[in-house]
Amino acid sequence: MIVIYTFIFAGIFGARFGREGSTWDYALYVFCGLLPWAAFAESLQTSSTTIITHSNLVKRVVFPLEVLPVSHVLAAVGNQAFGTLALLAATLLLRGRIHLTLLWLPVLVSLQLILMLGLSWLVASLGVFLRDTREAVALGLTAWMFLTPLLYPEQIVPERYRVFIELNPWTSLVRSYRRVVLENSAPDWRGLLFFFFFSLFLFIFGYWWFARTRRNFADVI
Repeated sequence: MIVIYTFIFAGIFGARFGREGSTWDYALYVFCGLLPWAAFAESLQTSSTTIITHSNLVKRVVFPLEVLPVSHVLAAVGNQAFGTLALLAATLLLRGRIHLTLLWLPVLVSLQLILMLGLSWLVASLGVFLRDTREAVALGLTAWMFLTPLLYPEQIVPERYRVFIELNPWTSLVRSYRRVVLENSAPDWRGLLFFFFFSLFLFIFGYWWFARTRRNFADVI
């Protein structure tokens, strides 16, 4: 799906969006943004049904159910890591170089992990009580994806709507990934500070909510 999105938006819409450079440059731009988002979306969608899927473990008091969403998050980040290797290989092939700013990637992935874990715990719990959670998550992710400059440059957003893009925490994370991988520049630290506090709040709340509601899982399932 990432490859399909990349080639559709790079090949068909790249020129209309006014990005300088070749179609391949735009493909790298889109691919770089979609990789972390795909991991994020995968972790939430799989976590939303994980307790129901593993209902046989719910009544085992000694089993730590909170590790189920964690396993999905780590699997998604593993897929992102393989995709990142492909992105770096493509960047090296097309541009002939990669940058030392790649050393910032572990910082960005760590921040992303905080958000993924918090929301995965939250949707895993909600999935027990609200059986349409997976569909709601998919719908919400689709809307959030198009509100994030993943498939289009930030520059094409009209000024009067730019504030909504800036208030989206994912904007700063995607911008930072593109800076360190493609642009040889530092991350968007001011935006990442907002992303960190947003993610930390959801991490704490998500874990608290999961821990508080897990005692009722067996009754509902």
